[in-house]
Amino acid sequence: MSTTIPEHDPRRSRWIPWTFVGGMLLVLVVNVGMVAAALTTFTGVTTGRAYDKGRAYNHVLEEAARQDALGWRATVAVEARTLRLAVLDRAGLPVAGRVQGVLHRPMDGLELPLTLLAGTADLAAAQPGLWEARLTLTDAEGHRLDIRQRVVLR
Repeated sequence: MSTTIPEHDPRRSRWIPWTFVGGMLLVLVVNVGMVAAALTTFTGVTTGRAYDKGRAYNHVLEEAARQDALGWRATVAVEARTLRLAVLDRAGLPVAGRVQGVLHRPMDGLELPLTLLAGTADLAAAQPGLWEARLTLTDAEGHRLDIRQRVVLR
């Protein structure tokens, strides 16, 4: 009883090294795609000079305390593409003063200057979407209130 060992065919396993090469090429293509996506999309930076602003945060807290001491409360609303601003003091009386500001779009940094007359501003030039109203009210005595309110335009 003799058993014969079948001959080994080297052509039969030639594909094995090519699977490793193909796997490495697939990893390379995916990594190149990820790098391209990372370089062409949102950077994640929302604040320039974040370190310096962080070190000056005590000034931000002092300003917030000063504004809280005024006791003024601002209400910003958008109705029919018109921005309406109402500022009331502690007694619930309207605060008169000069209002300056911009309408800021957080995603692309676009800013539109706002002209408020009698507490209203026309927003017909603004595109629909999320905006931030950045307003400053200064009364006759020089007291200042900074107003930041996100609004959605339809």
